[in-house]
Amino acid sequence: MLESDFAILVYGVVVGFSFFGIWFFYDQRDHRRFEKERRKVTFHCIRCSGIYSESRGTSFCSCPMCGHENGRLRF
Repeated sequence: MLESDFAILVYGVVVGFSFFGIWFFYDQRDHRRFEKERRKVTFHCIRCSGIYSESRGTSFCSCPMCGHENGRLRF
């Protein structure tokens, strides 16, 4: 009787750690994806009225549609 209780306890702990590990992995993956999208800078082209985004750290960027260089859009 004691052996089966111990086996059930070990099984429960292993399943619990498995769920925790899976949750932690996907939580970190989603956080990295969100941060990557959040760090983009948005631009509005004055010439063709296009809206586009580029990576973080750029304050001027050329429009991919017409080539006009624009400053970053500030809200």
